[in-house]
Amino acid sequence: MLRLHLVYMDLDNNLCKVIESEVVKRKNPIPAELGSAKTFNSANDKIEEITELYATAQDEFEIAMEETEKMSVYAEEDRKAAREELGKVQEAYRKAVEGEDGAVAEEVRRRVGQRIRELEQGVLGMEELAQNQD
Repeated sequence: MLRLHLVYMDLDNNLCKVIESEVVKRKNPIPAELGSAKTFNSANDKIEEITELYATAQDEFEIAMEETEKMSVYAEEDRKAAREELGKVQEAYRKAVEGEDGAVAEEVRRRVGQRIRELEQGVLGMEELAQNQD
C-alpha cells in the first residue's frame, strides 16, 4: 500500500497543509514467485548474461549454417565457433539453473530455457547436414 498526499505549502509562513490523502494499492513489478527485489535482480542479471551469450551464439550459428549450406571452405571452422559459443551459453545456463536459489533457477528456465533448446537443436541439425554432405 502506498499513501499519496497532496500538500499545500504557504511559502510566506513556512506552513505545509495536507489537502488530500489517498491510499492506493501499489502494483508490484516483482513476480510473486521471486519474492524479493534481491532475487528478482539476481534472476535478471543471470538472464541478461545468458541473453548476451545467446546472441553471440545465435550469430555464430547463423554464419555457420550459411557456410555449411554453401559447402564453403570456412564451414568447418564456423561450425566449431558456433559449438564453442553454444557451450558458453549452456554453461552459463547450467550454472544458473543448478544454483542454490530455486526461484532464480525457475525464472531462468522459464524465460530462456526454450530459446537455448532451440539453438541446441539448430546446431545439431547443422551438424547432421554437414555429415550428410561428406
